[in-house]
Amino acid sequence: MKRCITIGIIIVICFLCQSTIFHFFELSGIVPNLLLIVTMSFGLMRGRREGMLVGFFSGLLNDIFFGSVMGPYAFIYMTLGYVNGFFHRIYYVEDVLLPMLMITLNDFVYNIIVYVVFFLLRNRLNFLDYLSTVIFPEMLYTILITLFFYKLLVRINLRLKRVKEAE
Repeated sequence: MKRCITIGIIIVICFLCQSTIFHFFELSGIVPNLLLIVTMSFGLMRGRREGMLVGFFSGLLNDIFFGSVMGPYAFIYMTLGYVNGFFHRIYYVEDVLLPMLMITLNDFVYNIIVYVVFFLLRNRLNFLDYLSTVIFPEMLYTILITLFFYKLLVRINLRLKRVKEAE
């Protein structure tokens, strides 16, 4: 129960930071995708089930507050969290390369899916412009934030494991 509440608080704080505070630090109108970092992190650290649940609730918050329909962001985040969970078996706490590689791939896939679902299907075909003005800058910004934010999530996860073992 304590783990669920803690993860719920992390998701809400990241959502609030991504949608409010980080807009003061935006670069070219781009903010880092903190919810994607949380989804990727818990998928790697906890496995498919937890990655999928964290992704679902992260995406659901995006759908509720920014989406025109319910579900697309929840499905995208949930799928990415589930896929990240497959790498749980080869994940080591000390390893920084795997999370950095995963967040790069996740952000790229996330933005490609968002482009297809929200732009391409509405006949907005300028993919190279979207790639250079949205995808690459957001990937770089998210990678930079991941370097610092991921370590905090690892510490929280280790503390949650210790609390669970102590019970």
